[in-house]
Amino acid sequence: MTQIALVTGAGSGIGRASAEALALAGFHVVLTGRRESALLDTQSLSTKPENMSVISCDVTQEDSVNALFATIEARHGRLDVLFNNAGTNVSAMTIDELSVEQWQQVINVNLHGAFLAARGAFTLMRKQSPQGGRIINNGSISAYVPRPGSVPYTVSKHAITGLTRTLSLDGRPFGIACGQIDIGNTASNMTEQMNSGVPQADGSIKPEPTMDTQHVADAVVNMASLPLSANVQFMTIMATNMPFIGRG
Repeated sequence: MTQIALVTGAGSGIGRASAEALALAGFHVVLTGRRESALLDTQSLSTKPENMSVISCDVTQEDSVNALFATIEARHGRLDVLFNNAGTNVSAMTIDELSVEQWQQVINVNLHGAFLAARGAFTLMRKQSPQGGRIINNGSISAYVPRPGSVPYTVSKHAITGLTRTLSLDGRPFGIACGQIDIGNTASNMTEQMNSGVPQADGSIKPEPTMDTQHVADAVVNMASLPLSANVQFMTIMATNMPFIGRG
């Protein structure tokens, strides 16, 4: 039986690459995100477009997320994997420079959206037969250490770790596994500035190495392909020489 995977934020970057890798691994991948055109691009660029389908959704809106999972249940009858990937950020600034609107923008997508998607997946996985499934949350190395000027993003990713730990515990009676992939400096639109220089803890501006997004996609497939009796609880995948370990 073909396993069904849902990827949020599948219209670009890590979401697009992971959706393609999951499709190549034999999953049927439901692509979701706010912009249907970007999701259709992901499907049309795929070497396995027949293993993908598109359902647009705004993960920050409860009604939209509820409709997403109702459609998945109606079309496929179950969900085996959620890659809870959708995320956003704002420019680096200190907390006094940050507007409430910017704070809410990041928290709404990175945390509230992740909560709604996980809630929908958990609900379906608990009631489906056979019961169970896997939720993979996209964390960040910011779940462990902040970058300068990253209040909303870092707070949201610390909270994702709490979500992962709680779902891991609460999912046990229902065969629902939950893990987290913490990613550092994968090459994407969000990390283009790495090449020209980003703020460091000592106040300097330095370029940082990045890695190919395909490595992240391959890691997601590895996590998703495990039997439910095994779980990657936390995985950190990062550009080898980025300033994360020790003093960098």
